[in-house]
Amino acid sequence: MTETSGAHPTEPAHTTGNDLHLELPATGGRRAALMAALREAIRSGRLAPGTRLPPYRALATDLGLARNTAAEAYAELVAEGWLTARQGSGTTVADRAAPVPPTRARRPARRPGPVHDLRQGRPDAASFPRTAWLAAARRALTAAPNEAFGPGDPQGRPELRAVLADYLARARGVRTDPDRIVVCSGFAHALRLLFDGAAPALPPADQGPLAVEAYGLGFHRGLLAAAGVTAVPLPIDEQGARVEELARHPELRTVLLTPAHQFPTGGPLHAGRRAAVIDWARGHGGLVLEDDYDGEFRYDRQPVGAVQGLDPDRVVYLGSTSKSLTPALRLGWMVLPDHLVDQVLAAKGEREAWVSALDQLTLAEFIDSGGYDRHLRRMRRRYRDRRDQLVAALAAHAPHIEVSGIAAGLHAVLRLAPGTERSILKAAAYRGLAVEGLADYRHPAADPAATPAVDGLVVGYATPPDHAWPAALRALCDILPAPA
Repeated sequence: MTETSGAHPTEPAHTTGNDLHLELPATGGRRAALMAALREAIRSGRLAPGTRLPPYRALATDLGLARNTAAEAYAELVAEGWLTARQGSGTTVADRAAPVPPTRARRPARRPGPVHDLRQGRPDAASFPRTAWLAAARRALTAAPNEAFGPGDPQGRPELRAVLADYLARARGVRTDPDRIVVCSGFAHALRLLFDGAAPALPPADQGPLAVEAYGLGFHRGLLAAAGVTAVPLPIDEQGARVEELARHPELRTVLLTPAHQFPTGGPLHAGRRAAVIDWARGHGGLVLEDDYDGEFRYDRQPVGAVQGLDPDRVVYLGSTSKSLTPALRLGWMVLPDHLVDQVLAAKGEREAWVSALDQLTLAEFIDSGGYDRHLRRMRRRYRDRRDQLVAALAAHAPHIEVSGIAAGLHAVLRLAPGTERSILKAAAYRGLAVEGLADYRHPAADPAATPAVDGLVVGYATPPDHAWPAALRALCDILPAPA
């Protein structure tokens, strides 16, 4: 039965209902203020047609009003047609015309995505192991201690640090224990902890400039520059960074390297240079930052172990799940020399503000159960097949184009004739093909005599779905120039 004006709307026998947030002015009549607030909530669309309101007794208690005040406000709004009340069903928002949405500033239309996406650094999103990850999450949450749901430890969950210490020793030759591992949200976060913020672990005043490879991510160089760190480029060749050049810069105390698979040119750091950079660090009181980029994705042989294993007291080892699982997870780790652990934790703060403890527990279980190893084996096969198909397509359609670097990672570099990179990128953009040029990764202060500029395309082969991969390969071959 529908209520009429002057009568209290009938409430169901139970007294529970939906929570309702209303703000009433401090002055003026309470019934009129409550009615105005309810009308505005309905008019704006915050209370949609059919929404069930809390019983007037409960609303009166929540707002500190007399019950009769709330009941009379409901009854008048029923009479006006804003609300509907039925015996035993409570009070709901009436079926009225759709509310007028608030006026918003027009946003510029988003540009459509590329037809074919061959940008580097993007793992195959469709291959994320959803079923296995969900099963690991269930097991991890079931076994988690109650304290895991409290404020987070900035060093990271002990379950994950213990599992990582074992996994990194087994798979990457890293020498550590759980107390020397700090969990972070990825490589960029690790750099910020080391160099940026009010109290960085490696303040520039103490460490001086930082040596980086002559080719690398501009994003990382920008992050360092914002932190006041001068990045000095090291020449690179087919054997990786020429670390002997460090001795020519006595002001250097820290060097950042990608020894497993130089990004983006693709060569590993030669064994002699691995030993030489450790000797430099020992002799100069220096520090090596090892970005283990693509360390788990080597296809032509077993991956070479981490440089950190040569001297754990002189190397900061940095890893993440961004390529192995997904960048959406935002999980990484730092394996630190003993003397840096407290400094990094001080830079991070008293509580974990970046990484979900639940994701950490899930990753720990995923690694411990063998799910991570199985996933990596599957992805190695997939990415190796993609790279082989890329090489085969080039051999058939553009045999004059060289694929440089080792068979590893999620990208390959195609060497181009001098002076052709920019025009090929324009042709790619015209055809809706997203691909990047090698020049974008070159340090602006790189010495052209020591590291000559080379034209090339950085081709990511992990991103396209299976059904789009053949067409992406054809589009790539179509933009490549004919033999000279």
